[in-house]
Amino acid sequence: MTRSDSELDALIAEALDADDRALLAEFEDEPGYFSQALSVFRGKLAWVMWVAYITNIVGAGLAIWGAWQMVQTTDPVMTVRWAVLILASLVIGLFMKSSLGNQMMTNRTLREIKRLELQIARARLPEKA
Repeated sequence: MTRSDSELDALIAEALDADDRALLAEFEDEPGYFSQALSVFRGKLAWVMWVAYITNIVGAGLAIWGAWQMVQTTDPVMTVRWAVLILASLVIGLFMKSSLGNQMMTNRTLREIKRLELQIARARLPEKA
């Protein structure tokens, strides 16, 4: 007989006492995208994420400024130079965004590992009478 994940989760929740239910509820539902995105700005590596985010904003501003300058110039050589600045700024921005995404994925993985650790710890405890 096979059971779905939700049925197994319900059986696990029923078997736990109140303290354990509160702990399991913390890891039960996956947070939404914006909660996950904002969570990278907390913890030990928060300063790294802030630096990456600020660098991303500066790169975007530099790309916009470079685009404005490129449109204003009439010299073909200067147009190419401004275009190189725009491309470099966009590459930096994309790199910073990917690092933020990787940190979000790491946080999700760590959350699931904690959930598994909790389930293993609960399975090892002796039955309560």
